[in-house]
Amino acid sequence: MNDDHDDRATTDPATEAFVAHRNLLFTVAYEMLGSAADAEDVLQETWLRWVEVDPDQVRDRRAYLVRITTRQSLNRLRALSRRKEAYVGPWLPEPVLTAPDVAEDVELAESVSMALMLVLETLSPTERAVFVLREVFDVGYDEIAAAVDKSPAAVRQIAHRARRHVDARRPRATVSASETRAALESFRRALETGDLQGLLDVLAPEVVLMSDGGGVKQAARRPVIGADKVARFIVGGSGKATGVLTVDPTVVNGNPALALRLDDELDGILALRVEDARITGLYYVRNPAKLTRMESETPLTLR
Repeated sequence: MNDDHDDRATTDPATEAFVAHRNLLFTVAYEMLGSAADAEDVLQETWLRWVEVDPDQVRDRRAYLVRITTRQSLNRLRALSRRKEAYVGPWLPEPVLTAPDVAEDVELAESVSMALMLVLETLSPTERAVFVLREVFDVGYDEIAAAVDKSPAAVRQIAHRARRHVDARRPRATVSASETRAALESFRRALETGDLQGLLDVLAPEVVLMSDGGGVKQAARRPVIGADKVARFIVGGSGKATGVLTVDPTVVNGNPALALRLDDELDGILALRVEDARITGLYYVRNPAKLTRMESETPLTLR
């Protein structure tokens, strides 16, 4: 939505409602799409449809806006699936810089974590929409049914199926931010010093590393699996770095992460999945098109 509407926010109920729920709508779209750029486009489309509606005729403006956003997200998700099929190498969600307080909201932090977003990638578009609305935003079955054009009974079945699918693949236990930070700090020290044994100590035996260069930056074309291979890949990669490599802690998608810079230029964002104090998943986003949301914080909310 353009800023030139904002000065009318006090007088225009349509603008007021949209502005009030904007962060929620962005979060809904982002969780469905895994792409902040596409989520912004969905918000633009939602706004264009919303201004054609008489807000006085809408009983629940928040629910109505979520419904429009869901429909636009579903349309885009289908187009995005085709784009991902042609993508070079692994496709990772677009990371967003988040305020530290997002990490304190355990539900929100888990729902936008790279680990869960990747699990959501394995659902069909409708399953993903239903799961996100039901499990993350606690939207009622009737309301979801209206958004996805299915009967409430069908939505219940889809929700059940999607939940089973996600539960089988999501991290087994919720890990505290401090536990993640501790693993991250050990990893960072080992990375900066090129300490192979230090890396092996913090990586779980079955660790998986995925790197997304989008065909623009060098990245592994397939997931790297196993502590030994992952550690050697990381040490080898940092050894080839042309320039001064710095590794700084940051908060991405509500979770502790690392920003890797070469000569002060952002080279990539490394998010991780921690279970039982060891790293089981490493997600390295290097595609420059996916690093545009790292300059300023993106506000996310479940409310």
